[in-house]
Amino acid sequence: MTAPTRRLAVGVTPMESRHEVVLHLAERAEELGYDAFLLAEGWGHDAPVLLGTIAARTSRIRLGTGVLNVWGRSPAGIAMLAASLDAVSGGRFVLGLGAGSPQLAEGWHDQRFAVPVARLESVTREVRALLAGERMSPSLADGQRPLRLAVEPRPGIPVHLAGLGPRAVRLAGEIADAWYPFLLPRSGLPDGVQLLQDGAIDAARPVPLVSPGLPVAVARDPATARAMASWWVVTYLTGMGPIYGRTLRRLGLGGAVDVVLDANRTRGSTEIPSDAQVLIDELVISGSAETGRAGIAGWFDAGAELPVLVLPPGRPVAELEYALEVLRPTDVRSR
Repeated sequence: MTAPTRRLAVGVTPMESRHEVVLHLAERAEELGYDAFLLAEGWGHDAPVLLGTIAARTSRIRLGTGVLNVWGRSPAGIAMLAASLDAVSGGRFVLGLGAGSPQLAEGWHDQRFAVPVARLESVTREVRALLAGERMSPSLADGQRPLRLAVEPRPGIPVHLAGLGPRAVRLAGEIADAWYPFLLPRSGLPDGVQLLQDGAIDAARPVPLVSPGLPVAVARDPATARAMASWWVVTYLTGMGPIYGRTLRRLGLGGAVDVVLDANRTRGSTEIPSDAQVLIDELVISGSAETGRAGIAGWFDAGAELPVLVLPPGRPVAELEYALEVLRPTDVRSR
């Protein structure tokens, strides 16, 4: 008897600057049976513009922002883009939101990175209200009449929230349709699911879908796979703000974090000493096709419901296609 297929999604980071590659990967993901294609926005391409192009080139795969930060657009702007992308994709859009980082908020959008979880909550609630047909809730008391969306969006456009800290995870349980943690260790997923459930119980609503973002480093050549896995870990611990290291320390992996930081004091270094191998094992889908599929199965066993396979930026297209093909949705139950 054939085992049921478990759903998988594909994600692309803001560092993938080749727009033609992004479009190609989305089309290929649809051909291979992936459930969704998620495009993150940082300081490069405007994600909604590319997603609109992808919507015109695909017909089945769901499309989403994975994720859009809450500093670069007003709630009204986010609501308009969500309604528009959902319309042009034929109801396939998923709105992914996240608090981003101090560098992104202050170094790019010139917005003070203050109380990020509160900002994430207020923007998400305002966007949901606007998509439900309610009027804007302006903070300026100058007598202007609050507006509502001039188009009628599809009811229930899904909202996914990124989050690693306990408060952000509970918030996802309270107001989101899915939780999208990126670079969370696999051993930390069950505790995160418990926080998610606690938030949902407090809000008397269904528990959101568990949809972790998993960095991919799978290649035919073992040395290439190892180099990619090391790049993921070192880059996010040394160059992407404090949240990732702080999360790993909170979940008992601080010793390995210190080893990586000590080994990579030189800019451009991406070395993972053997006594920090646990970080690759916990964070990255890596190695051969076989070990990659086994790694995905382990995430399902830990509580993931729709893992998002996040592709490394800047790699040869043939290498990225290989990973998509060998990890495509099939029977990925534990072997």
